[in-house]
Amino acid sequence: MEPPSTPEQAKRIELNRLKAKARQRQREQEASSSSSTTNANHKRPLEAVSATSTSPTAPRVARPLKRDSRLGKYFEYDLSKMVNTKGGFLVEDGKEVDEDSRAKERERERQRAVQNTEPPIYLDPRRNPRCKECQSIDIDHTFRTIFSCLVCNKCKDEYPEKYSLLTKTECKEDYLLTDAELRDRELLPHLLKANPHKSTFANMMLFMRGQVEDFAWKKWGSAEALDAEWNRRVEEKKKKTNKKFEEGLRDLRRKTREGVWQRRKDAEHTHEFGPAQVLEGDSQQSLCRICGFAILSSDTWPYPTMEDTSQAEHGRISTALEVEQIDVNLFRSKSLWVPIRARGVFGGQVISQAIVSATSCVDPAYGLHSLHCYFLLSASPAVPIIYFVERLREGRSYSTRSVKAVQNGKIIFHLMCSFHKPEPWQPAAQSPMPEVPKLEDCELEEVLFRRRAAREDLHPKLKEIYIHYAEERTRGPIAVRRVKWNITEEGTVTSMFWMQARTGQAAMYGAPFQKCILAYLSDLNFITVAADTLKLKRYSKGPEALAMSSTLDHSIYYYDDNFCCEDGVLYVVTCPRAGSGRGVVHGELYSRSGSLVAVTCQEGVVRADRRGPETEETKAKL
Repeated sequence: MEPPSTPEQAKRIELNRLKAKARQRQREQEASSSSSTTNANHKRPLEAVSATSTSPTAPRVARPLKRDSRLGKYFEYDLSKMVNTKGGFLVEDGKEVDEDSRAKERERERQRAVQNTEPPIYLDPRRNPRCKECQSIDIDHTFRTIFSCLVCNKCKDEYPEKYSLLTKTECKEDYLLTDAELRDRELLPHLLKANPHKSTFANMMLFMRGQVEDFAWKKWGSAEALDAEWNRRVEEKKKKTNKKFEEGLRDLRRKTREGVWQRRKDAEHTHEFGPAQVLEGDSQQSLCRICGFAILSSDTWPYPTMEDTSQAEHGRISTALEVEQIDVNLFRSKSLWVPIRARGVFGGQVISQAIVSATSCVDPAYGLHSLHCYFLLSASPAVPIIYFVERLREGRSYSTRSVKAVQNGKIIFHLMCSFHKPEPWQPAAQSPMPEVPKLEDCELEEVLFRRRAAREDLHPKLKEIYIHYAEERTRGPIAVRRVKWNITEEGTVTSMFWMQARTGQAAMYGAPFQKCILAYLSDLNFITVAADTLKLKRYSKGPEALAMSSTLDHSIYYYDDNFCCEDGVLYVVTCPRAGSGRGVVHGELYSRSGSLVAVTCQEGVVRADRRGPETEETKAKL
């Protein structure tokens, strides 16, 4: 019988077969029902007698054979309930029959049966097709039916580069073909095989290598073009994989940071201050019950108030510069100070504490010779500042350190400092020290402020401010004496101060600590000089009043180690330029012997109480 040539004919044949089976089943049912009826003599037919009847006409049932004892012990299994695992074992199937799965399996078997139908063989050799390789008539009928390729089994094995079969996955990965192209039988015919994973899965599609390669060369142009495209896709896949890995790594880092931050937030210390203790004068001190952090305050200050957790300046410079070492490169401030009318902690104290932290992480043979720092955010006096020291460079002559000051999880200050082994044998030169009166002949600033406050024509508010400044200078660790004030020389405003540290123990502090004290006092009176250069009034309101002032960056260069801040240093300050809301101040510090100790350069914000031109961005939006 010739196989069906079209799917419609195969469908019609299958329907006719099913109808014939249904008619046959109906006839059998009718025959069984008629056997239970009586005949014309009112007798049942012979075939209607049951097998369990005692009638002699009852049908004989064959008895089961006895088990052969020579076979030994064995177990009987109901093979109708067994399932082939396709691994050499039969297991009992305790699951219920899934009709959908059975239907799918039958459909897959029908598809494979249609394609496996072999064509007839003619008795006339001339009518039989021949192999195109060896002209044999023993051709593979599957290749002939599916791939329209005349080849025998022997040649199929001898030429695998042409007639080997490729899976759909291999065609997609090696020849870069798409699903639509592989499912089109007109472009690429394919052979169906049972899926090795599960019979209900879709049939496995197999393609002939020669046809796949011919189609791929035609699609991509040549084998070299296919290789180039394959390499490009491999590289792109690697990039996507690396990108996905990096994204996963970033996400893991983010989650880790969030976890660490959350743990730190949960373990964050909150100060619990006890009752205030009255100290000398009007100042008060409050200590944290847990960590001992101190807040010094004065309840007579209007700028700022106790509610703002303001602090009085420390009477001893050692207390102002003291830090607590938490780890090898980690330090924490013990006390902080906010000057009058300031928004945050005194910048000189932050600089000096950062230098103390950096000096603790350097070999004592090296001495601090330069630093540059940036003030990023204002610091609160109620929370300790954490100083993290980073060891950037260890050289034979120079060592470099970086210090980051952190408060409330934010970097508020950054310091870069360099240490140098002294080389006294090298030549030296310096500018001469100006001719100024001696330290003892100059008036202290607290005395100056009290004399001004004693004027009868002074406004009460300004008088109160002068008194507070005088009290601050009296209790402060640095004694300031004005030598020259706002002297204009060659167009540049110059001011000079004698500054003296109140330690009482000068012999205990060596050169490293003296440099920290020098950094502390170098930040004093900066805003005063810059504001006076612009002729801004500090205690009034209006366009000519000082509206805002703060430090941006500060640099110090040390040139001499043989000085003592308690003996006094002369601070010569000039402001070469101020404008656009900023001012630059240069400073030179001389010891009493006339040696140039250090040179400073500082820049800060100096703004007058003036409004800028109105723009579209500053206009109020309706």
